Amino acid sequence: MSVTSLIRRAAVIGATIALGAGGLAACGSPNDSESSSKDKKVIALLLPETKTARYEAFDKPLFEGKVKDLCDDCTVKYYNADQDATKQAQQVETAITAGAKVIVLDPVDGKAAVGMVKSAHDADAQVIAYDRFIEGADYYMSFDNETVGKLQAEALIEAMGDKGGYLQLNGAPTDPNAAQFKAGADKAFAASNLKLLTSTSYDNPDWSPNNAQKYVSDQLSKIDPSEIKGVYAANDGQAGGVIAALTGAGVKADALPPVTGQDAELAAIQRIIAGEQFMTIFKSYFIEAEKAGEVAVAIANGDDVGETTDFQGVKSFIFDPVVVKKDNVKADIVDSGLYKVADICTAEYADACAAAGLS
Repeated sequence: MSVTSLIRRAAVIGATIALGAGGLAACGSPNDSESSSKDKKVIALLLPETKTARYEAFDKPLFEGKVKDLCDDCTVKYYNADQDATKQAQQVETAITAGAKVIVLDPVDGKAAVGMVKSAHDADAQVIAYDRFIEGADYYMSFDNETVGKLQAEALIEAMGDKGGYLQLNGAPTDPNAAQFKAGADKAFAASNLKLLTSTSYDNPDWSPNNAQKYVSDQLSKIDPSEIKGVYAANDGQAGGVIAALTGAGVKADALPPVTGQDAELAAIQRIIAGEQFMTIFKSYFIEAEKAGEVAVAIANGDDVGETTDFQGVKSFIFDPVVVKKDNVKADIVDSGLYKVADICTAEYADACAAAGLS
């Protein structure tokens, strides 16, 4: 099966993860199907959690597929930390013991991961900080994350007509990317006429949709829904929780305020087509995961990784995010190969797809 076919199948899995309360089952041990023979070059891939649909549905299969395409004598050991930094530290040690000389690490906690980098270096392994920055890593690859937050906030400001009150839900404080998203958003909001309806914005401790739904439901006990003219949600999972809270409080689907998102999850694309979510940010998993696979193989083979840029003293690969609204779903989501029209336009969304010219 081609990587493209695999990813298209994975889109359905990703939607299930996004809608499920508990996400996928834990993946705390390496892939048993991979060869553990000593003549293999071992590359470890460590992802942070399963509540965000992208990791299991996209990053993992894309990365593994690229490594397989480029390196016959490489094997990938995969681990998922389930949002537990202590567990992730143990997984790094397990990967080192398994002989990994390249560790691709998306940290649960960026600060805690500094010690994991030291452990890897002590074992003569190199670390690629994947998607989230880690001080002291050998390489870092991600998107321009402050720009992500800025683009989200600017889209909300435009949708609100630069007036009215909004709620703001950020990512996990332990996630270094979340701080960058928040910084970019805060700068844009500070230059606008919008009013934050709470004394402070909300930092979701684990990015979970359930927390987002509870937070907004709690605010609705103090704020009339009609006062909420927009919601900044840092990712699509939270956007889903926000929308569930609002509709649960009696807000009709056609009266929902604009809600932002990020990750281009299938459920979010469907909400955008239906007019329930205003926008999302697509950070191409294809570009990021496949580049990580290329760099990991180059390191394993002792080859040059190619041209890099500098980010906080670490050799880096920084990619550009894309704003997705209803009018560019076809161009930037369907035509990119992320999802097929059939994936998006299920029976529930058939009429909305037809109105949007997508089917």
